[in-house]
Amino acid sequence: MSVEKTELWLVRHGETEWSLDGRHTSWTDIPLTDHGRQRAVELKEFLAGKKFAAVFVSPRQRARETCEIAGYGDVAVIEDGLQEWNYGESEGKTTAQMRALHGPTWSVWTDPIIGGESVEAVGDRADGVIAKSLAAAPEGGAVALFAHAHILRILAARWIGLPAVGGKLFALGTGSVSVLGHERETRVISKWNRGFENE
Repeated sequence: MSVEKTELWLVRHGETEWSLDGRHTSWTDIPLTDHGRQRAVELKEFLAGKKFAAVFVSPRQRARETCEIAGYGDVAVIEDGLQEWNYGESEGKTTAQMRALHGPTWSVWTDPIIGGESVEAVGDRADGVIAKSLAAAPEGGAVALFAHAHILRILAARWIGLPAVGGKLFALGTGSVSVLGHERETRVISKWNRGFENE
């Protein structure tokens, strides 16, 4: 096997009060809701003790809590590169609130992020996580990444060669699992935004 056989399993944390409200949540450290914890239990059942060559987790409480409940807290390594996009002044605000302030077309993807990170900077972090993940599984295998919606969407875009802003093309639900892999030496998205109620 080789890195061309490596899979990245992207796991978005469970629901929080802010994700439920649609508020931008980067460095604000808030816990899962009861529903978010239940979703993490379902994640544990879905993953059924799957063995990973490495498990990386964002330092934020909601990602660490999801990782722990899912059964990987004892092997997970905190990875700062998996922190959510720093939204600056839009932290804690919904898109509707930001549009009320900056106009009806405001988007985190296309407008300057005042006091935060550019989408390109988040893309650079995603590239670093990809490199670290591949290095952690030099003979191939699966690497789990427990993190947040925007960083994982951007990471997926970078995996398949899109610019970081290409992350806007993907939706990602709370408590979801996505798999990035290879087909004939080409990087692909093997599964995306999978729930697991009927799997």
